[in-house]
Amino acid sequence: MRAEYTYDYAIIRVVPRVDRGEQINVGVILSCADSDFLDARIELDEALLRAVDPAIDLAAVRANLDVIPAVCRGGAPAGAIGELPARARFRWLVAPRSTIIQPSPVHTGRTSDPEACLEHLMERIVRR
Repeated sequence: MRAEYTYDYAIIRVVPRVDRGEQINVGVILSCADSDFLDARIELDEALLRAVDPAIDLAAVRANLDVIPAVCRGGAPAGAIGELPARARFRWLVAPRSTIIQPSPVHTGRTSDPEACLEHLMERIVRR
């Protein structure tokens, strides 16, 4: 039997107009410190986003969303934040923000396979 690990995750949301509070789930960040796992999946439904805000700058949204998996991978391509330990990078990624791209509160679970768990969360929370 495989070991079960505690993991934390946050949903990544795009909030095109913060004043209206409308949001679209576009990804998940999952951190499992016990198995040294930190990764994110991002899938942007551009048609849905345009339906909520026809004037949104999709290129800017994509560029900002692309930073999330880069920070998860760490290293020089992620800039100074990429040099931090994985758990610190996770905390930086999930810090509350009032910008167009926002993380949900952090949720916790248990899994023996963080990669499969991330895929399951994407299926349940992001994909339509």
